[in-house]
Amino acid sequence: MISIEQIRAARGLLGWSQTQLAEAAGRSLPTIKRLEREDGEGPAVSEDVREAVQRALEKAGVEFIAENGGGAGVRMKKRKR
Repeated sequence: MISIEQIRAARGLLGWSQTQLAEAAGRSLPTIKRLEREDGEGPAVSEDVREAVQRALEKAGVEFIAENGGGAGVRMKKRKR
């Protein structure tokens, strides 16, 4: 599962606002705000929200890097030539 920090970083790589991410993921802006704020306070978002956000970011060209001893991260996918 991708972390909140990875979501924020991916959004930053793309230059997307929370509104743009909400539109791309087919979710509401309050849901995206709740996801990025998820700190144990207030209602949590469902797993399908996280999956929709991950799919939207990957479709836009972001690649999520798993924890591999150097820390989890994000990067842009290599473009095919």
